[in-house]
Amino acid sequence: MSGRDEPTDQPKPVRWLGGSKEDLSGFPGAVRKRVGGALWKAQVGEKATYAKPLKGFGDAGVVEVVVDFDGDAFRLVYTVRFAKAVYVLHAFQKKSNRGVTTPKAELSLIDRRLKQAREDYEQWSRGAGSESR
Repeated sequence: MSGRDEPTDQPKPVRWLGGSKEDLSGFPGAVRKRVGGALWKAQVGEKATYAKPLKGFGDAGVVEVVVDFDGDAFRLVYTVRFAKAVYVLHAFQKKSNRGVTTPKAELSLIDRRLKQAREDYEQWSRGAGSESR
């Protein structure tokens, strides 16, 4: 059973992979606030209008939030593929001013973290862990 598009009264916990939480903490406050709004919506089974499926991952379960701020592009990628948690896979500032495409190196990292999320979720959902990272 998928955790997508099922509004809920109980917000799902957010699980952070790699350095995504630390990376997000380095974003400007206005960007963190906007990204936080998108994460909250994901936690309660909704999707922010400015959160879009990330192409190349087969379905709408991997989502990218893009925030343009002061001439810079900040991105956060999360997944809602798991019924009991939202996983933040990556947070980064896009360096290139060319195009809107997510760089291949970032996509590769997101793919690796998605695999880590699957492994973590299997262990965590069986009760191996009960707190958000």
